[in-house]
Amino acid sequence: MYMYEITEYTKKRAKELGVEVRPSVNSKKKVDVWQDGKRIASIGSQGYMDFGKYLEKEGEAYAKERQRLYKIRHIKNRTVKGSNGWWSYNLLW
Repeated sequence: MYMYEITEYTKKRAKELGVEVRPSVNSKKKVDVWQDGKRIASIGSQGYMDFGKYLEKEGEAYAKERQRLYKIRHIKNRTVKGSNGWWSYNLLW
């Protein structure tokens, strides 16, 4: 099983939001989000890249374009605070 390596971008965002991120125990997800010792979300499909990975591999301009397209695709689920979509948007994008 491939273990997702959490990017510095995601670690920084987690710190800003007051949560901890760890590699997910769910093999289909990238990251588990923890708050006050409890797992509150499992986010990010293993089969897709995220903003931090695009930054590392493709550069800022390409990453920002992918981020723009992500925002369009996920307009409905990224705006519900506390949902998996919200955590994914705020930590991975």
